[in-house]
Amino acid sequence: MTLTMERMRRALDRTMRDERGASTAEYAITVLAACGFAAVLVALLASGEVRELLMGIITAALSKGS
Repeated sequence: MTLTMERMRRALDRTMRDERGASTAEYAITVLAACGFAAVLVALLASGEVRELLMGIITAALSKGS
């Protein structure tokens, strides 16, 4: 019985140390975070106040160049 328990422990150790697929999960989390950030930016840019603020900044910058 001890030999079986030792084999099971070694198999569990190998399984717990296996990091295959870890980078794929990290990329998936990064992509989800980027999509969430993009959604927040779209919501901000769609609001009237932010649009007016950006247009004022762009207009002021272009008027100073001429």
